Amino acid sequence: MAMLKWDETGKRLYENGTSHGVLYPMEADGVYGVGVAWNGLTSVKQSPDGAEESPIYANNNKYISMTSAENFKGTIEAYTYPDEFMECDGSKELSKGIYAGQQSRKSFGLTYATNIGNDTEGDDFGEKIHIIYQAKVTPSSRDYETINDDPNAITFSWEFSTVPESVSADLESKGIKPTAYICVDTTKVSEAGVTALKEALYGGSGEPKLPSIDEILELVGSEAYSEA
Repeated sequence: MAMLKWDETGKRLYENGTSHGVLYPMEADGVYGVGVAWNGLTSVKQSPDGAEESPIYANNNKYISMTSAENFKGTIEAYTYPDEFMECDGSKELSKGIYAGQQSRKSFGLTYATNIGNDTEGDDFGEKIHIIYQAKVTPSSRDYETINDDPNAITFSWEFSTVPESVSADLESKGIKPTAYICVDTTKVSEAGVTALKEALYGGSGEPKLPSIDEILELVGSEAYSEA
C-alpha cells in the first residue's frame, strides 16, 4: 500500500479572486431572463445557516440526532451594479432616470468565478464557477460621505437568501436534494464541457442564459456528477 505524501509539486492548491459576475433577473413567469454582466463586483460571501443538530433523548441517553434544513445565503458586495439589478433591490423606474424605492423585489440568479491556483501555474491552474439560483436581497444601508483628502468609492452591500431549485427525478433517485447552489470545478471536467458551460452562461452563439441544474450536467458531462 502506497504511503501518503504531502505538498507534492503541482498539488499545493489555493483559491482567490472574484470575477465574471453575471446577473439573471427572474421574470414574472418564473423564468430567468437574459444575463447581464455585473461590473464592479468585488465579493460574494457565502454564509449558509441551519443544518443544526436537534438531539432527542430516551432512557436517559441520546436516542437519535435530527438535523434541520440548511439555508444557503450570503452577502454581495460591489462598487456598482447593472441597471437590471434595481428591481431586484426594490426600485422601479417611473420615467427615464426617475426611480421609486420600497417596491417589490425580484428574485434573480447569479454566477461568478473564483481562481484555483497551485504552486506551478499560479492563478491560471483553473477556476470554480459558482451558480446561485432564486436569490433575493434584503434592504441595505448606504453610507454617503463628503469627499476628503482620503477619498474612497462607495461599496454597496446586500444580504441575500435563496429558495432551493428543484432537481430531476433521476437526481432525486441518487439522493440529490433541491439546492440553490452549484459549483463547477473546471480542473475536474473536460475542456469541452467548460467551454459549453461558459458559452451558455456568458453568451456566444446565443444570448447568456442561466441553465438548470440538469442542463449543467448535460453541458459539462456526466463526470461532473461522478466526481462530486
